[in-house]
Amino acid sequence: MKTLYSVLLCALITAVSYGQEQKETKKDTTKQKTTKLTEVIVTGNLKTDPVLTIVSNKYDEKIVQPKNVADLFNNINGFSVIKRGNYAIDPSFRGAQYEQLNIQYDGGTKAMHACPNRMDPITTHIIPEEISKIEIIKGPYTVRYGATFGGIVNLVTQKPDFEDYGLHGKVSGGYESNGNSLVNLIQLQYIKDKYDIVANAGYRDFGNYEDGDGIEIPSSFRSTDYGVRIGYNFSEDQRLQAHWRQSFGRDVLHAALPMDTEYDNSSIISLDYSLDNIGKTVKSLTAKAYYSYVDHLMTNTNRPSFRMMEAASGVDAITAGGKIELNWKPFEKLNIFSGLDAMYIARDGKRTRLVKVMNGNPLPTPVEFNDKVWQDSYITDIGVFTEAKYSLGANTFFAAGLRYDNVTSDIQDPEADFEAMYDLEKRTEHNISGTVSVKKRVSDKFTLETAYGRGVRSANMIERFINHFTVGQDPYEYIGNPDLKAEVNNQFEIGFKSNEPLKNGFNSFRYETSFYYSFFENYIVGIVDETLTRKFNPMAEPRNPKVFRNLDEAYKTGFETMARIDFLDHYYFKSEFSYVYAKNKDLGESLPLTPPFTTRVSIGINKTKYWANIQYNMVSKQDNISRSFGETETDGYQTLDIRLGVKPIKNITLGVAVINALDEAYNNHLNFSFTNQADFGSTPITEPGRNFSAFLQYKF
Repeated sequence: MKTLYSVLLCALITAVSYGQEQKETKKDTTKQKTTKLTEVIVTGNLKTDPVLTIVSNKYDEKIVQPKNVADLFNNINGFSVIKRGNYAIDPSFRGAQYEQLNIQYDGGTKAMHACPNRMDPITTHIIPEEISKIEIIKGPYTVRYGATFGGIVNLVTQKPDFEDYGLHGKVSGGYESNGNSLVNLIQLQYIKDKYDIVANAGYRDFGNYEDGDGIEIPSSFRSTDYGVRIGYNFSEDQRLQAHWRQSFGRDVLHAALPMDTEYDNSSIISLDYSLDNIGKTVKSLTAKAYYSYVDHLMTNTNRPSFRMMEAASGVDAITAGGKIELNWKPFEKLNIFSGLDAMYIARDGKRTRLVKVMNGNPLPTPVEFNDKVWQDSYITDIGVFTEAKYSLGANTFFAAGLRYDNVTSDIQDPEADFEAMYDLEKRTEHNISGTVSVKKRVSDKFTLETAYGRGVRSANMIERFINHFTVGQDPYEYIGNPDLKAEVNNQFEIGFKSNEPLKNGFNSFRYETSFYYSFFENYIVGIVDETLTRKFNPMAEPRNPKVFRNLDEAYKTGFETMARIDFLDHYYFKSEFSYVYAKNKDLGESLPLTPPFTTRVSIGINKTKYWANIQYNMVSKQDNISRSFGETETDGYQTLDIRLGVKPIKNITLGVAVINALDEAYNNHLNFSFTNQADFGSTPITEPGRNFSAFLQYKF
């Protein structure tokens, strides 16, 4: 494995990156210059942007929300979050989650979790204050950004401000009343013609929050983060950028997981290179390489099970990858992107158990056991792709892409019982994915988009190699299956966008709608195997573990709709709706973690010096559930959020908010249930009650 890893890492140093964005650099010279930034996917160009995309709010400009990772997704139409506490939060889009979503930073950098219970998803390795916007491709409608099953989520961090040379920066701090939580950040940047340096550091301290009934939920955590970004411009058309980031999580309580995090340390480094205006046919070359390492320790020291068994699990994860991409135009109407990318994931670690009580009887001398968590496993994905965009006319654009992925997986230190179940050999898979789409601007006011995508996802490491660990929402032990076939998502979608001017005090009417249908092949779920018995705590229920299997028949359909009226120059009224229906035909139930019908209605004002909005959230009852996954029906609920931002003086911005202003007691359908907690039964964890927040930022 080390030989393969070394060869791959060397290859990735030359590997290449994703989309580009132009930005004017300085205003104090007579000749303005452009600098390529290789971190964005959606650039605002109708001809080159992927089809069916969303760009979320600019968070660094609208500082009005509580500064928690969940809030970056909660107000994006079609998104929900999977919550296990206040730290281990995963985004879900249209019922797709985990590796079904291609989640990345800055156009391609990835950091995979080390914990099998996902205590440390990719969203924990970056602070929310550093995110400027989130870009979403709604399905497998591009092949340029890695293997994609259910969509792409690109977390774009704040970029250097090239408008003024010299030293600049900002200092910010925030407070949330529910949990007495504090966040702060300092950022400095130094910009010159040839180079730029940006450095930031942040600290956050979150306490246990109270739900709408005044019940304290164990959810506190602390984290410290810092990062340095250095860019060098060889010329106006050639740039090299390096980014180093570290995050340190401490004393993290997970209300809905069996253990807590003692520490979670992550390190991420990435290199981006771009060369533009190469020639008449070959237009540009981009390259990216990245490496991340996560070191994670979890224990049950503060849990009821500690009296019978002490458990500590130290695990680590390495993610390395990169990409090289060439943009070329054989003729004016045809724009082609071709390239090679790679990703390598390796995990290892063990759990130490000191058993004090066995079969209900205290042991005179505790007995120690060591369990292999990841069994020293790895997965390598090397992909080759080509995507072409062709102008059928001045306002009609056709795109097609084809991708091949060579996926190699192996387990190098298996447990004896796992080795006895399977014929364990290095395995290679050959996956073919592709997409075709049409984007037509019918008029200046109306755009039509339609697409088909075939997204292919090979099984992740949990689904392949986990061995008798509780990793689901239910209390079952799960066993991996290294012989799983790759999941296939055949997704069809049609979308409309319109912006109609109005009169008599009404400025414009805008709406966006997307309808989609997906049918799945080889969908991966855990199925109870009655021929097997649980390995740990054998007297406990349920006795039979689950083994990951492929399903033959499953599908998903749904829509998102947004309508907005702008009036009296600065005011707006907006409504959003999202719905997902999923069906597992093999088991006669829904697919797991399918969100309920959601409606948001908001009214607000946007002015230069201040902005405000009131949002009413309505979430319906969810009775289309996956009982085999341990889901229960969830009642509907309504919440009210109020946000206000103001710039009282130059360079100072103040944001205040009241989230869940009505102090509603509720839980989201995707929340996991309390696990191994002294004062809670096995019910879904509840959300925070009324929460006042304030956030202050000073720029200089």
